[in-house]
Amino acid sequence: MTQDLEMKDRSTPSNSVSSPAPSTLQHLKEIASLIETGSYSKEVRRIARAVRLTIALRRKLTASVISSFLDHVLTPGSEAHPKLSAYLPKEDDHEMEVDAATSAIQTPAKHLLPELEIYCYLLVLLFLIDQKRYNEAKACSSASIVWLKNTNRRTVDVIASRLYFYYSYSYELTGDLAEIRGNLLSLHRIATLRHDELGQETLLNLLLRNYLHYNLYDQAEKLRSKAPRFEAHSNQQFCRYLFYLGKIRTIQLEYTDAKESLLQAARKAPVAARGFRIQCNKWAVIVRLLLGEIPERTVFMQKGMEKALRPYFELTNAVRIGDLELFRNIADKFATTFNADRTHNLIVRLRHNVIRTGLRNISISYSRISLADVAKKLRLNSANPVADAESIVAKAIRDGAIDATLDHANGWMVSKETGDIYSTNEPQLAFNSRIAFCLNMHNEAVRALRFPPNTHKEKESAEKRRERQQQEQELAKHIAEEDDDDF
Repeated sequence: MTQDLEMKDRSTPSNSVSSPAPSTLQHLKEIASLIETGSYSKEVRRIARAVRLTIALRRKLTASVISSFLDHVLTPGSEAHPKLSAYLPKEDDHEMEVDAATSAIQTPAKHLLPELEIYCYLLVLLFLIDQKRYNEAKACSSASIVWLKNTNRRTVDVIASRLYFYYSYSYELTGDLAEIRGNLLSLHRIATLRHDELGQETLLNLLLRNYLHYNLYDQAEKLRSKAPRFEAHSNQQFCRYLFYLGKIRTIQLEYTDAKESLLQAARKAPVAARGFRIQCNKWAVIVRLLLGEIPERTVFMQKGMEKALRPYFELTNAVRIGDLELFRNIADKFATTFNADRTHNLIVRLRHNVIRTGLRNISISYSRISLADVAKKLRLNSANPVADAESIVAKAIRDGAIDATLDHANGWMVSKETGDIYSTNEPQLAFNSRIAFCLNMHNEAVRALRFPPNTHKEKESAEKRRERQQQEQELAKHIAEEDDDDF
């Protein structure tokens, strides 16, 4: 017992020299060995797991740890070693020497795999972005892109897709997105020729984001319609694609398709990706209001979203009531929020819906009302409100929004008696849309299932069954901690 205590006391001084750095460095070495195994065995899933583990270690990365890892992985004479080391600060020279010495003693062998070299680029790039050194991050990401253009390996594709994202992200942080549009198009063409479907997914989303950032919706739609289509490989990229598609459809006045895409993106997004889900819900609320629907109160009461969706909740309330004056006040009150969300132009379109809702409420309440009173209740601020009210009523009657007639001689709006809605086809159409939605969700769930090949031909041995169950448990564990950093 006393001997154990003495041994612990003796071991503590040696561990206190390098504090938490060796543990992080050891994790990185394990990730490097995982990448090496995946490269030799051509298993992309191992590379994907290594990237997920790296994101979990992201907050623990320091300059000394990364420098020691570069010394461990890269050969001293390699071109990447001095280039990447130049991006790291030199303030912890003593600690870096200690870590480098220990790593050299433990594993003197050097790896020359392309996967490890490009992984080092990703590691340094993550560190630079977290340290807010955006100009150096731009230079590092550009160097990695040049390296990727000359490398065609399927095991590199997972790391390459992350580098594409951070390449665009570093330029977006400095406001220079337009500079890399041509380069992104070139990379998308290269990924298509190499049949790199994950790279195509990522680059297509980055190009759509690039176009939408500058409000180039027509160019974005042309690219999207002509890009090659294939089965989605990444849930995050598919969610982003649906979100961008919903925004494009909204601007193009195709509200039904836009609503479906936005709601599907919000539903498929991980729970931890709160910011992304908030943006999807904001646009979905506006689209539903433009369709004449009123979103349920539960949409605005989702956990962690109440404050962000508060302006849209008040806007929905104004549209539901049909109060034009209240609608104007809310639009002015939250103008900065709507401009930041880029939904201000869509809210301007809602003015007509507010007027139509108010007019529908008037037609239900009054069997006959003068056009002057209609203009007063709608709070039309114009030079000739009666004439405007007459044109609004005429258009609403023509579109079928209200069931009424205009009496031009007396200046009245005469409402017809409301019939029984169950005598019409509206209940049937409502049920049909709900059934179609459920069937569509079932079909998507069936398509998302994955079945091992030849299961009906071969009987599974006990060893294979144990291995498969272990892989399924491992996959379920990593799906639970799915990388939400991209959102």
